[in-house]
Amino acid sequence: MKKSIWKSIGAIVAGFLLGAVLSILGDIIFNSIGLMNMEKFTETSTGIIFAIIVYRFTFNVVGCYLTAKLAPNKPMKHALIIGLIGTVLAILGSAAMWDKAVAWYNISVILISFPSAWLGAKLFVLRSPGKKETN
Repeated sequence: MKKSIWKSIGAIVAGFLLGAVLSILGDIIFNSIGLMNMEKFTETSTGIIFAIIVYRFTFNVVGCYLTAKLAPNKPMKHALIIGLIGTVLAILGSAAMWDKAVAWYNISVILISFPSAWLGAKLFVLRSPGKKETN
């Protein structure tokens, strides 16, 4: 395999893991300080659920920024691959958790995957003139 393929895979894995680990840590912190109960998520207040969506979006942006930065070429394409993976996983997770969370939360998690991936890559491209990309 070409060296750039391994760099691409590494960039995608690194960005995905960063976003996932930060989101899980956010969940653990919110649970440990009593802001949410992972066992009874339906009892979590609307404001806290909105905050969870915001930090997940932010962490996804950070992960996709890292992916774009590490990508050997086409940073937007690499980040959008994470957006696709995130969308598929969010659909599967929402289907499994549909009765354990409010519907708008499940739908929101699905809907934030692509915009956060695009924004992470776009922020990187705007800050890095040498990595301009047309798509």
